[in-house]
Amino acid sequence: MSELIGWLGPAWLMVKAAHVIIVIFWIAGLFMLPRYLAYQAETEPGAAEDLHWRQRTRRIRRIILDPAMLLAWLLGLALAFNHGFAGAYWLHAKLLLVLLLSIYQLWIVSVAGRMQCGIRPLSSRALRIANEVPGIATIAIVILAVVRPF
Repeated sequence: MSELIGWLGPAWLMVKAAHVIIVIFWIAGLFMLPRYLAYQAETEPGAAEDLHWRQRTRRIRRIILDPAMLLAWLLGLALAFNHGFAGAYWLHAKLLLVLLLSIYQLWIVSVAGRMQCGIRPLSSRALRIANEVPGIATIAIVILAVVRPF
């Protein structure tokens, strides 16, 4: 067990627990934002309902998504450096998927930003399809982290 402690010492289990909790919040936000945008896409730009969706999406981004992604990365990298990267090809694959999920977040936030300006860059249907990306990514990431297939 001592070889698993690393530079975090006995706190590594608490860091790991915090990482999992924060990731749950991050993924929840990634499920919520595209769904909210799908609902917003069905409203007339500038209408009262559109303004409510703008406020909701802004809050999700500011309160959940941005802090959760940052903390997930910080805690995850702390754990990775604690245990080391050498030979952990599952970890390399997981980090690549998390990077892609982070890029997805930047993209969906940019869509939200355009919708804040009254532009509808994607249809409600396209946003509902985009809403599946976090779920698929989560399945792959969890399998890599738990099974460690390579």
